[in-house]
Amino acid sequence: MRLVFTSLSLAALMLTGCATQTPEEQLTPLAPTVRLCNGDQCVNQPRHIATFQGEPVNPEAERRMAALAALAERDPKAAYDLGLRLLRGDGVERNTYQAIEWMRKAGDRGYGPAQFALGRLYLLGFEEMGSDPAEAETWLSRAAAKGNKEAKRLLPQAQAAKREAQENYRVREEDRKSLNAWYANTPYSWIWGTTGWYLR
Repeated sequence: MRLVFTSLSLAALMLTGCATQTPEEQLTPLAPTVRLCNGDQCVNQPRHIATFQGEPVNPEAERRMAALAALAERDPKAAYDLGLRLLRGDGVERNTYQAIEWMRKAGDRGYGPAQFALGRLYLLGFEEMGSDPAEAETWLSRAAAKGNKEAKRLLPQAQAAKREAQENYRVREEDRKSLNAWYANTPYSWIWGTTGWYLR
């Protein structure tokens, strides 16, 4: 109960702080501090403490990246650029998952360089992401159809890797079925009887 009250009090303080900011302060969304007021007492508190978020590395860089993300929602080239920046950690914290997501958005909207990049990433795998030959084939096919020579060169490798992955899957499934049959049908050596365990 006390935690709920504390959270509600903090929320009220933050709203009060917003109401007492000047219009200029309210228009600066990434100001390094937030003004919190309780009654007639006000204090400027670092944004990362007041909002429970990590301290921004560079508010100007964050502002630029937010603008690029908004642009990336509309423009596939910007989505590809944002994916590259996230992949490299250029001006933003590295995040390979988000990088792939932005590149997929660009590729889905027909941007050839993103399609090729995705095909290559899925073919070779990247850091924690293993290879996915079927995805690689899909993206390299799309890039090759646009005339990308490197995509045309890598496409047979993706197709061969896909066939190999399918064959490996088939072999694993057969092994799994034989394993299931083995442990389901193998008799026990010791059996419980009325006087205890006895050897068969």
